[in-house]
Amino acid sequence: MKGAPGESAGLPPGLSVVVPVYNSAEILAELVARLSPVLAGLGRPYEIVLVNDGSKDASWEAICRLARDDPHVRGIRMMRNYGQHNALLAGIRAARFEFTVTMDDDLQHPPEEIPKLVAKIGEGYDAVYGTPEREQHGLLRDLVSVVTKLALQSAMGAEVARMVSAFRIFRTRLREAFSSYHSPFVNIDVLLTWSSTRFGALRVRHDPRQHGKSNYTLAKLARHALNMVTGFSVVPLQLGSIIGFGFTLFGMLVLAYVLGRYFITGSSIAGFPFLASIIAIFSGAQLFALGIMGEYLARIHFRTMEKPTYAILDET
Repeated sequence: MKGAPGESAGLPPGLSVVVPVYNSAEILAELVARLSPVLAGLGRPYEIVLVNDGSKDASWEAICRLARDDPHVRGIRMMRNYGQHNALLAGIRAARFEFTVTMDDDLQHPPEEIPKLVAKIGEGYDAVYGTPEREQHGLLRDLVSVVTKLALQSAMGAEVARMVSAFRIFRTRLREAFSSYHSPFVNIDVLLTWSSTRFGALRVRHDPRQHGKSNYTLAKLARHALNMVTGFSVVPLQLGSIIGFGFTLFGMLVLAYVLGRYFITGSSIAGFPFLASIIAIFSGAQLFALGIMGEYLARIHFRTMEKPTYAILDET
C-alpha cells in the first residue's frame, strides 16, 4: 500500500478529484471532458485521480490514454477488485491538493455541480455532501443507503447523516486521522468522522445513468450494509443485549403464568407443544446473539491477519 505523499497540512491550494473506476471504459473520456473545464474554471490547480478497482474491461487502458493526453489526469491501478470505498481510500491517500472531491464514475454526479460544493465548504465546513435532489438509484441501493445513514447518525448527527452521499468534498488534511487505518472493511464517511464534526450538505442535481448498468448486486449491497453496521458501530451488540433481556423477561412471565395456573386451577399447560415452542424461541434468540458476536470476531480475525485494505499494481 502507498500512503499520501508529504504532510496534509502542507498541501498546496487546489482540488483533487478522486473517482473509483470499475468497468467504465466507455464513459471515462466523457467524464474527463466534462470535469476539465469545470475544474479549470475554478481558477485553482487541480488533478483528476482515476482509481481502477480491478475492472474487467479496458478501463485501465482508457485511463492510461487520458493520462498521456492530459497532465491533470492520474491513474492508479489496483491489483484486484477491493470495493468502492477501498479504492476511494487509495485515491484519497494519493491526493496532492488541499481539497478532495469524490464522485462516482457513471456521471450520475454532474461535474458541473462541483463549484457549489467548493463554495459551501468555504463557509467553514470540513466536509460537505452533495445530496441528490432526486435519487436515481434502484430500490435495493436506496435501502442500503438508509441502513448506512442510520449507522452514521450517532457520529455525524441525524440531520447531516440523512444527506450523506458519495458526492462529497472535504479538506484533505482529514485523512491524517485515518492514516494508519489498515482494515479491509472501509467506509469513507465513518473515517471522516474520526477527524471532524463540522459537516455540511446541500442539494445538487443527480442525473440518470447514461451508460451500462450498476455494478451493485443484491449480495454486494447486503454485504456492504452488514460491514457498515458491524464494522463501525456497536448497535448490533446492543440489539443482541436488548433481545436477550426481552426474552429473559418473557421467560419470567411464562414461568409466572405456569405457576399461577398450577396453583389456581391445579392444572398445567399441555407439555410438548408448549415446551417445543419456548425452546425454539429461546434457541433462535441465542443463535442470533451468537451470530452477531461471530461477525465481530471475524473482523478481529481479519485485523490480526493484517489483510491489506488494498494493494496498488501500477500508477500513471
